Amino acid sequence: MPVEPPPTPWRLPRADRSLAGEVVGIGADLEPGTLLAAYRAGLFPMRLDGLEGPLAWWSPDPRGVLPLDGLLVSRSLRRSLRRYTVTVDAAFDEVVAGCADPGRTGGWIDGDVAAAYSRLHALGWAHSLEVWTEGQELVGGLYGVATGGLFAGESMFSRATDASKVALVHLVELLRADGAPRLLDVQWRTEHLATLGVVAVPRRRYLRLLAQALGQPLPPAFDDGRG
Repeated sequence: MPVEPPPTPWRLPRADRSLAGEVVGIGADLEPGTLLAAYRAGLFPMRLDGLEGPLAWWSPDPRGVLPLDGLLVSRSLRRSLRRYTVTVDAAFDEVVAGCADPGRTGGWIDGDVAAAYSRLHALGWAHSLEVWTEGQELVGGLYGVATGGLFAGESMFSRATDASKVALVHLVELLRADGAPRLLDVQWRTEHLATLGVVAVPRRRYLRLLAQALGQPLPPAFDDGRG
């Protein structure tokens, strides 16, 4: 089982109270206990104004969710699935670095954020999926946080056709492996993610789904026996 960190000393804001739009709070820290408490409460961290702004806690309304029985896999994506190899937790820091590429627009992952999720990964809570070519080149992946039946997707990247989509398809397979009802949170529904079946759900419904998911077991692929 993952190792439970010391509890956060902060009183986190409620996910159903907006401070400014989708932001419900500002401040606190990125310690493992704070991050876990936030995800379990329906929040996730992201800086305001990219890399320059303060740490903020977000609770979008509506929230982007990928129903595990609603994944859409096109014919071209099926071909791509045969072209790559996918691993789990084989190169976590490299995946985060790919997601933090400064050449990407809208990035907010700085060194402090990368270090925070690396600490969470070491405790068994943050996980990555890596997508490799036949030549063992890392060309895509995603990372996020798994607690109970929730997988909170944080970011993904792609350096080759469909590589990030391949990672997401494999993630859904892992979450469905034992048939337990789980929640795959992707933060926002974008046009790109909508092509894979991501839907937007009202905040109140998301929080109900979250409460149900937290009572489920970790997916076997992420319950690695540490601790």
